[in-house]
Amino acid sequence: MQLEQLNRCLSYTETEFLELSVKMRHTWAGRALRAYYHLKTRDIFYRRIEAWLELPLLNLQDIKALSDRYHFHLEKTGQSLQEHNLLTEHQKSDTDSNIPFLQASVYLDNIRSAFNVGSIIRTVEAFRLGPIYFAKQTPYIDNPKVQKTSMFTFDKVTCHQNIPLEKIPKPLIALETVPNAPSIFNCTFPKKFTLLLGNEEYGLSDKSLSMADQSLQIPLYGFKKSLNVASAFAIVAAVISNQKRCEN
Repeated sequence: MQLEQLNRCLSYTETEFLELSVKMRHTWAGRALRAYYHLKTRDIFYRRIEAWLELPLLNLQDIKALSDRYHFHLEKTGQSLQEHNLLTEHQKSDTDSNIPFLQASVYLDNIRSAFNVGSIIRTVEAFRLGPIYFAKQTPYIDNPKVQKTSMFTFDKVTCHQNIPLEKIPKPLIALETVPNAPSIFNCTFPKKFTLLLGNEEYGLSDKSLSMADQSLQIPLYGFKKSLNVASAFAIVAAVISNQKRCEN
């Protein structure tokens, strides 16, 4: 589909192209660079647009220069920067890991944001934690936004949908700002358990809290006494991974 769009763009004459809005000119330019980088298309798509826009000749083999030019075009279109829109999906250090997953499961209790879900999946895969259980209202891994924000790690983590709380691995540990809850830094996590993560607005459901065997919180000292759920989870995931792997 993207190549069909680019072929249509190449049907423009220079005059027709320059009659487009600035936003559309740079939209086409960004698409052409992205197609060259990801789809390994010929550089003809971008070279023609580059000439029409009277831009300096870009060294397409220089990934930094290519990335900077791509973000120049994004800026001209007014698009906000989101990590999954970056050109580099895999860094040089990215490899298939043979490090085993821990038995530290995660339950997503009606989290609304697909971006938060994708970020959590990425963190689970990075620290090699256990399976992820999705409540009914939580965007699942078939959601394109989840896939992109996970930086395409969604298929490297075991995921389960619509599994009742009663059937997920025990004990259940709630990450919640409950008064007098112990700090995550003072907790000795069991070998096998499930961490409960709540909704961005109202936290964990009453049912989840009532079924939790223990509640934990992250000590916070600023004006705002809460963190984004994906950010909070990343902190806890690092603590869990460090603690359990140091035991081995």
